[in-house]
Parts: sequence; C-alpha cells; structure tokens
Amino acid sequence: MKKVCIVMGSDSDLKVMSKCADKLKDFGIPFDVRVISAHRTPAAAEQLAKNAAADGFGVIIAAAGKAAHLGGVLAAYTTLPVIGVPMGTSVMGGMDSLLSIVQMPKGIPVATVAIDGAENAAILAAQMLALEDASLADKLAAFKENMAKEVAAKDEKVRAEYQG
Repeated sequence: MKKVCIVMGSDSDLKVMSKCADKLKDFGIPFDVRVISAHRTPAAAEQLAKNAAADGFGVIIAAAGKAAHLGGVLAAYTTLPVIGVPMGTSVMGGMDSLLSIVQMPKGIPVATVAIDGAENAAILAAQMLALEDASLADKLAAFKENMAKEVAAKDEKVRAEYQG
C-alpha cells in the first residue's frame, strides 16, 4: 500500500493534524509526518515533493496557516495529489488559510478540506488510495456504513424523546 505524507508548516499544527494521523491509523494506512515550511525551508519542501512518489507516497496532505502556501509549493513539484488543510488562525479564524489554499493558479490544483479538517483530509486520502486497493475500499465502505448506523440511532433516540 502506498503511504501518505502529512506535512505541516509548523509543529503548532500537530494538535489538529494528530486527528489526521489517527484516522489514517484507523484505516491501516502507513504515513510519515514532517514539519517543513514553504517560506523558511523551501528547498526541503521541493525535495520532499520531488522525491515523494519514489519514496512510496501516494498522497500528500499539507497543513498550513495564514499565507498557507505549503500545499501549493508541494503541488508545484509533484504529480501526486495534494490535499490542503487550512489551519485556524488567530487573525481571521482560518479564512486567510482557506483562501490561500483554494486560490491556486491553473495547473497546480490542491484539493482542500475545511478549516482544521484533518480527519476529512485523511478520509479523502484513503479514498484516493482505495482506487487501487480493494481492501481499503472495503474499509471505507464499512466506515460509511457505521456513520449511517450512528445517525440512524441518534434519529431514533431523538424521535422517541420528542414525538408525542
């Protein structure tokens, strides 16, 4: 199975991105975690992206805040899918990060999840990898089935409590 590379612009992003790692573990997907800055260590970002496929990665998840250029820089140097996770910020609550990630120029796409959407980034990465892995596709189907069962149970509880 191909790995996922979780890259954060700062170790302060780890609190949110640990949820991504946990979800990848749930699906049995191997991953590496790195701290690389698009602005402070651009050569390291370039090397990671250029070597990612050869290093066994199938997807890169890039978490960054404020200017949030990390996903775009990585996407510029690889043909692998890159998923951007905009980090919540104290300045604009993460809208600055979100807009930085979704406004990529033509030819450099970065799939983007919600602000602090680490778990959804892991699920999206799993869906991408499942295109070539039937057992992972089965795990995703079971995951979605369990979500549906949880909602049905909550619906039943609410209906029982509030219907006359």
